[in-house]
Order: sequence, then structure tokens, then C-alpha cells
Amino acid sequence: MLELIRIDPFDDTAVDLWWDIYAAAERADRGAETAVWTRGESRHELQQHTEAIERRAYLARFDGEVVAGGRLALPLRDNRRTASLGVHVAPDFRRRGSGTAVLSALEDAARSAGRSILTSNASWPYAAGDDGAGVPGREFARRHGYALALGDVQSRLRLPLDAELLDDLEREASARHSGYALRSWIGSVPRTLVHDWAELDASLETEAPVGDLDIEPASVDIAALRSDETLLARQNRRSYGTVAQDAAGRVAAYTQLVVSGDDGNAYQWGTLVRHEARGNRLGMAVKVANLRLLQQHAPVVRSIYTYNAGVNEHMLAINRRLGFAPSEHMAEFQKHV
Repeated sequence: MLELIRIDPFDDTAVDLWWDIYAAAERADRGAETAVWTRGESRHELQQHTEAIERRAYLARFDGEVVAGGRLALPLRDNRRTASLGVHVAPDFRRRGSGTAVLSALEDAARSAGRSILTSNASWPYAAGDDGAGVPGREFARRHGYALALGDVQSRLRLPLDAELLDDLEREASARHSGYALRSWIGSVPRTLVHDWAELDASLETEAPVGDLDIEPASVDIAALRSDETLLARQNRRSYGTVAQDAAGRVAAYTQLVVSGDDGNAYQWGTLVRHEARGNRLGMAVKVANLRLLQQHAPVVRSIYTYNAGVNEHMLAINRRLGFAPSEHMAEFQKHV
């Protein structure tokens, strides 16, 4: 009989077992060289104390042997009807019912926490096609009643970038946004900008295409933002930020890159332009400025990864001009219970 055990995030042995299964399962489906959260990054996220979200991790044992892992994330401030979950079965123990048993237990835990909207995701190599037919994670979700709510594209940018390309894109963008000033920094968001930054960041999930995902607008929470900045430092990550400010000093656009000190890659996080400021090439402007900052201060970084909704043609076009190439598909699934 399968036994599902919630692990203590400060139990290094248990977290190591959980992470080993997570990494092995992801690489079995996505390729041996795929970028996954590192052991340290995952450990510190599980250990984070925050009033915004509750995170749980589980190990599944069958006849005393660890065969699978699970995760559950319960938002505590916004979207309190939802739960995000994940199931990872060790490659050598697949097709024995372990994944189904873990999923059922996680769904029960989510329902016990008052959640009625369950979300999850799966990724696969871009060359396999956007349908994901035959991909283990895609088929597993389909069999258990999870509908495809949004299709995303992971893209990869190889560094360093040609300085002439950045110069050309900067000139092209600057002709459209003469009334705005750019400001860049490394580390925590400056105090004078943090409210506007948090406001844009909170609106990102609902401003970007959401497909059929049932998502409520997030609230502006500067304390949560500062807590996440503390987490980044513990994870050996470093943030690079750029904003565009209008003549009154209000932030009209923002972008953020986060460098993993563990795997050496950079990850594009949020990029957003306020509605009233769109059409001024501010998205390209802040991205170019942030890339210059990254290349100046982190020249060892060789790749940047980003995700965009497949229907977000505007942002995909910006990324293509910068040199991003599609590398994976990611499906976001949803189930109402």
C-alpha cells in the first residue's frame, strides 16, 4: 500500500529525497540538460515563512521504498479558491499507479483546505509539438480530468548578445519614448519605486493572457515583495531590475531578470507596461537596458530563459528580435472539484 508523508522542510534528508525525484522526473520528460530549480533553491523556498502562500512537499513510499514526490501550494492572500499541485514519479517506478495515488491524495488535501480550483503544469521539448500528444505529463493530466487552460512557450536566449543589436534596438525604441526616463539597479527594488513596482507586479498575471485559467487579480503587498527578496538572497539568486518612469516619476513599465548563482542561468521574470503608456516601445526599452546591466555585471551568464503565453504574440515578437529561440512547450492545466 502506498503511504504519502508530508515532509519537514528542515529535514535535509527528506528534502534531498524529494528533490532527487523531482529533478529526475523533470529531466526524464524534458531532457537531461533541462534547467530545473536547484536543490538549494527548492529547499529555501519550502522553508520560507510567508503569509502569502503555504507550501507543502510530500514523499510517497511503497513497501518502504520512496517511489514518488508531490507538492501543494495554497495561496493565503489572493485566489484562495485555488491550489497548485505537482506529482513526480521516479522514472524507474512509473506505470504502477503511484502517480494516480499521489494525485488523489493531493486533491483530497486541497479540498480539505477549501480549494475548488486545482492547477498544475507539464513541459516537453519544443520539437515534440504544441499538442503534447504522448508526453507523459500531458497524458497524465488528460486522464485525470485536467483541462488545458493555457499553452506557454519557453524560449532561450544565448549570451553574450551583440552590442550592435542592442544599440540598434535601443535607438529604435528611444525614438518613441522621449518623455520617459530609464532606471536600472541590482538587488532589492529601491524604496522610492517599490509601490509602483509592486503594483505592476501584482497585475502581471491578469494583464498577461490567461486563457481559461480562473485567476483573480492579486493585491499589492509590499511586505510580501520584500519577503520574496529575502528568499532570493537565501537561494543564492540575484535580481536585475529596470523601470521606465514618466515625467511625474511614476513607473510606467518594468522588467526583472533573476540570476541563479547555483546553475549560472538567468531567468526572465515579469515584464509589463501600463495600459496608458503602451505604444511607446517601453517594453523593448526596459528589456534592452536590463540586458545591458546583466551583461556588464554578470558576464559569466550564458543563457536566459523566459515563458510567454503562446497567444502573446507581441511579447514573443519582442523576444524574437532580441534573439530568443523557442525551447520548450509548457501546458497549464486546470480542474474544478
